[in-house]
Amino acid sequence: MKLITARAFNQDVTAAKRLALAEPVFVTDRGRPTHVLLSIAAYRRMAGEEDIVTDLLAAEPGAAALDAAHLAAAMHPAG
Repeated sequence: MKLITARAFNQDVTAAKRLALAEPVFVTDRGRPTHVLLSIAAYRRMAGEEDIVTDLLAAEPGAAALDAAHLAAAMHPAG
């Protein structure tokens, strides 16, 4: 978990987004956490959501591998 002030967040959103790829980033206002920045992958894991085909295809190199099982599951989710 990383802490970043609201002021630092506003000054460098890109840096906060980079940090959030590795772990949640808590944004503080007057020393108290007010928001949490998560990567979409972390949010979906937390929410229990399935991978979406477009997200798998658009994934950056080094992200979760796109294999036949992921593709088939995303195209035909169990309901």
